[in-house]
Amino acid sequence: MDCEEVMLTVRIAAAERALLRELARGHGADMSDVAADGLIDVVPGLHVLPVLPVRPEPALPPVARGAVAASGPGAASVPGSATGSGSGDAGVLRLLRVLARPAPCAVTLWLPAPVADLLPLVGERITAVTGLRIGPASAALSAALRFWLAGDPQQLAAGLAALHRQGSPGLAAQRLDVAA
Repeated sequence: MDCEEVMLTVRIAAAERALLRELARGHGADMSDVAADGLIDVVPGLHVLPVLPVRPEPALPPVARGAVAASGPGAASVPGSATGSGSGDAGVLRLLRVLARPAPCAVTLWLPAPVADLLPLVGERITAVTGLRIGPASAALSAALRFWLAGDPQQLAAGLAALHRQGSPGLAAQRLDVAA
């Protein structure tokens, strides 16, 4: 039996939850629609981040269960990342900083099934980029959503406004259904 939507509980920081609520309120959508649009927005950005050589590390607890400690394994395991000069290196550093911050708030989101189907690929890409194994689909969504929300709030709002001017909230998810 196919489901049209998938329910996932993600862990994000309080400030990220407040920003997600504000973005949703500002665009007349619910947090799930904004999260789906944000995920679709961030996936191409994750794809272009360079895969940096990392030391093999033991599996870390999933991001969904808590945050990766800033001093934990992998936080400093990206050789040369502190001196990286490319914008991709900056993206990797931003992703590592996002994963290192505590995520104490649980938020339940409903995602269209085609968007949820992207989550294992997102998790694999985050693992390839950072060397951190983040766990199940909900952890991949948490990481990708937190990475997206770490961007400039004005640019996030402008991107959502442009997307929503073209149609209804959740348009990215609807277009994904058509493309699949």
